[in-house]
Amino acid sequence: MISLKNVVLRRGAKVLLDRANATLNPSEKVGLVGRNGAGKSTLFALFNGSLHEDGGEFSVPSQWRLAQVAQDMPETTQGATDFVIEGDTLLLAAQAEVEAANDSGDGDRIAHAYMHLYDAGEHDAKSRAQALILGLGFQVAELDKPVNSFSGGWRMRLQLARALMCPSDLLLLDEPTNHLDLDALVWLESWLQRYTGTMLVISHDREFLDAVTQVTLHIEKAQLTRYGGNYSSFEDQRAEKMLLQQSAFAKQQEKIAHLQKFISRFKAQASKAKQAQSRVKALDRMEKLAPLLAEADFSFEFKEPANLPNPMLSLQDISVGYPPPEGQTEPTVIVRGISKSVLAGQRIGILGANGQGKSTLVKTIARELAPLAGETTEGKGLNIGYFAQQELDVLRPDDNPLEHMIRLARESTAAGKLSGQETREQALRNFLGQFNFSGDMVNQSVGSMSGGEKARLVLCMLVWQRPNLLLLDEPTNHLDLATREALSVALNEFEGTVMLVSHDRALLRAVCDEFWMVSRGGVSPFDGDLDDYQRYLLEEAKRQRAAARTAAAAPAVVQAPAPAPKAAAVSSSALKPLKKEFDQLEQRMAALHADKDKLEARLATNPSPAEIAEAGKGLKAVSQELDTLEERWLALGEQIEAASAA
Repeated sequence: MISLKNVVLRRGAKVLLDRANATLNPSEKVGLVGRNGAGKSTLFALFNGSLHEDGGEFSVPSQWRLAQVAQDMPETTQGATDFVIEGDTLLLAAQAEVEAANDSGDGDRIAHAYMHLYDAGEHDAKSRAQALILGLGFQVAELDKPVNSFSGGWRMRLQLARALMCPSDLLLLDEPTNHLDLDALVWLESWLQRYTGTMLVISHDREFLDAVTQVTLHIEKAQLTRYGGNYSSFEDQRAEKMLLQQSAFAKQQEKIAHLQKFISRFKAQASKAKQAQSRVKALDRMEKLAPLLAEADFSFEFKEPANLPNPMLSLQDISVGYPPPEGQTEPTVIVRGISKSVLAGQRIGILGANGQGKSTLVKTIARELAPLAGETTEGKGLNIGYFAQQELDVLRPDDNPLEHMIRLARESTAAGKLSGQETREQALRNFLGQFNFSGDMVNQSVGSMSGGEKARLVLCMLVWQRPNLLLLDEPTNHLDLATREALSVALNEFEGTVMLVSHDRALLRAVCDEFWMVSRGGVSPFDGDLDDYQRYLLEEAKRQRAAARTAAAAPAVVQAPAPAPKAAAVSSSALKPLKKEFDQLEQRMAALHADKDKLEARLATNPSPAEIAEAGKGLKAVSQELDTLEERWLALGEQIEAASAA
């Protein structure tokens, strides 16, 4: 077990743990929670050995194998599958021992080396790695693409897959969901629920913590407090303690009264019934939320929109995507044939697997992209507030929050978009103060701020613009739990229209009354709830895993969700010899797979050392020939498909 006895831990001059005590048992799955800056990541550094305690006693069983997600951005031309396979340190060690044993000529050593290689799972390493890669949202066509051809977020997914590939007794995950879409997140939850070792995870996603943890370790005031149960259970237990304090109770009552006022005001109006019901859901959750919000001492609200056009906008048979690259004439269409109206007061969650076009649709509505076809009609006075996934990148790192607000006020004035907002410098300072930008922080350069502080500044700028249509694309990626809850409450009180893309299911459940599904190149209503959608995603992940498991034996059964790039066209006259070679390859591969099965079965019967060495060498030769033939088989398949299409 992991034991901390009177541990003192410092980071610089700051004491993060002061004679703290905790015990974590084997196979426990633990959520590590606490306010930003409390020391969660520093505690992880203690667990992985990169930092040592300044006092007390800390111990982890010496025989435990550790796995964690590397934080560096990999720069390699190595293929994605091979990169992930190398995360299996046991397999790499076994492969190295086989090479050394073969060089030594020692029969006993060779026999034992091949036994260890088989036990390390070389026979299914490729399918295991590809199942991880596909589960995290990659396409089949990307399995062998160079790692450095992917963007930063996708490379971090490969680092996560590499960590999961590594056999481990202790798994450390620090914000593993930050770069994931909802489909990949649901798959990861399912994988972690099957993990048999001890796991510690830091996350700001409450539903993710609820799904994968059974113990919560809370860092507060330089102490560690262990709570039995997942995050929701932790909130319940801690709320009971906090509600004994009058200050926390008073703040809770204020927030409840604020929601109750809205419900009482609008529950009798049919046009507001759905919104009132959303506030009822938020009110039901307030007993859990209030203590956390009271601790954070942070909340905000969207001002009442100056007007509410109805409909907000109308989409008539529009297609969305990207204009043709330079030198080409054909645009890239992602979603087509969208005919939808967005009404005042609607609260729409946009669902869909990774790469289906959710962000592209939102960008088009936000005027960041022009529709490729069709017509968009906007209501008079439409004022869009847009939070994009890359919104943090458009902040100017050398400017401070006040300079950002002053520039926003000038641009809004020039564009005639002011709706009663105060533009004096002191008023802007006061507004920043509502988002916890006060004192020296008003003049602190944005580049020196944390991701959460930058996201809070973007929210501040968004609220100041007083929009009537909010388009939010993954707004919670950099927000801590308290700020996420504050955003949830603010959105529930917002009287305009919300369109939300998020992998934060707690936010989707609290805010959205209806869902749109973006899939297979179209947009349609999703009649189920998030639990139904989660079951759908799990079925998709199951199909991907099954395809990956059979990839080595029969690559043709792996079906890509999106079409792979087409090979160069081949004339129909060349089709016959290609098919002949293709059939010959299939026959040879079938024979090799049969030989491989026999050799593996032979190794499983506990043969003599000499027989093990002979079977091991045969297995290696068969695997190498299969790899070569499969590459040619795949290339021929693409050529035949191209010729048939032509």
